[in-house]
Amino acid sequence: MSKYQPLTDHLRRSGEDTVPMTFEDIERVIGAKLPPSAARRPWWSNNPTNNVMTRAWRAAGYESAHVDMKNRALVFRRVILRSMNGEHPGVHVGHGAGGSGGPDWFAAFHGGLRGTVTIAPGTDLTAPIAEEWDAERDR
Repeated sequence: MSKYQPLTDHLRRSGEDTVPMTFEDIERVIGAKLPPSAARRPWWSNNPTNNVMTRAWRAAGYESAHVDMKNRALVFRRVILRSMNGEHPGVHVGHGAGGSGGPDWFAAFHGGLRGTVTIAPGTDLTAPIAEEWDAERDR
């Protein structure tokens, strides 16, 4: 079991969309001090290859947000991934060949691009970026 598994379990149990925590809260949950590298902002990155703890909060379905280095606090924000048919991957997953049904099936399917782009919920990617867009195109 990873040193940070208790954080994964804590976030999963919370069931909240946002989980504010101080660094001290995290230390209480994991039962150990955070490493010295946690004092630098890059350590709190959501890049899955960043560090072992990043993988712990991502495995719980969260990402770090609003990292406040001065006050040693942050918010873990739930990331909701939906499949093409709108189902949540952790709710209904077939158990066919190679499909474990675990929370990382989506990452295994889209592994090459996982974590490279974050799009805010409700963003319309088909909307023009400005009213002048059509006028600019017609010139």
